[in-house]
Amino acid sequence: MNNRLLSFFLTPLLVAGCQAQSQPLPNSERLSPEKVAAIAERIDSQYPKLMSELRSQMLDTVVRSLDEMVFIEGGEFEMGDFGAPCDFDQTNMGTWPYGYEPDELCPITPKFHDDYLHKVRLSSYYLASYQTRLGDFDLFRTSQGLPLFDAEYRNRKDLAGEFDPNKPAPPKEWQEAKDYCLWLGQLSSYPVDLPTEAQWEYAARNRGQYVQFPTDTGSLDYGRNIPRDEDTDIHPVGQFAPNPLGLYDMAGNATDWVNDWYDPDYYRKSPVDNPQGPETGTQKIHRGSNFSEQNWQSANTVRRWADNPVLNGYFFGNGFRCAIQSDKEL
Repeated sequence: MNNRLLSFFLTPLLVAGCQAQSQPLPNSERLSPEKVAAIAERIDSQYPKLMSELRSQMLDTVVRSLDEMVFIEGGEFEMGDFGAPCDFDQTNMGTWPYGYEPDELCPITPKFHDDYLHKVRLSSYYLASYQTRLGDFDLFRTSQGLPLFDAEYRNRKDLAGEFDPNKPAPPKEWQEAKDYCLWLGQLSSYPVDLPTEAQWEYAARNRGQYVQFPTDTGSLDYGRNIPRDEDTDIHPVGQFAPNPLGLYDMAGNATDWVNDWYDPDYYRKSPVDNPQGPETGTQKIHRGSNFSEQNWQSANTVRRWADNPVLNGYFFGNGFRCAIQSDKEL
């Protein structure tokens, strides 16, 4: 896909008189043929001057993105750092509270303003099983008439693998991640957005269970359910076992931007029902960990950390995934 997108970028995208898509509509595991046809019509009407092949790629991306959404049944949980044994075994965590009284446990993360346990009750929602792929992010930018990020580096042989279209997309700005999700929503007619911080943690913890690591076992099995610490490059999405809900890469590889502004004291004043984060702020929140960190320290389910919403570049290891903010099944 990447080479084709580059060719689209290097050729005029606005072609007068383009006709509606004539290629067969993609099959969907979840959407009816009528719904797929409606999405195709919406793409044709909103982007009438784009080449038909590019519009077909947009349709494929929207349909696949919806097919890859996981329905997360809502519920109630204690959000925040629930504690772990002070000498825990990252490869064999067992079941919380691990034979201790909860007040005998040590903090999982001692300095990330996540230690105030508070009740949260969430409605059901959908969360993308994969982080947004670089190739899909390229397609979004191309459809908006924007240049591919870091275009000047893409033809270098020594960097050929860096721009694998199946690697997590690394937005420079939080707003780019949000705009991508809103774009999916605009084309699909579903309320797509970034997940909230509470939605991310609830899903990472297998619907709010006391799980320290968001893997299939709750423990770290390096090379099987999480990248090895010695890995020096980011992997394509979905290379490791998903968590029990079917969500990939919640631990390791790349972080996820979430929708919330950051406030170190927000947990103490968070509403119970569907918290959306502070109304304003200067920093946004990442959840998860990336390939440059030590996983036993960083790849847990409760760590929250703030970052400037505009970074200095398109840094691999910063990613995002979208959510459908609706409790109705597709």
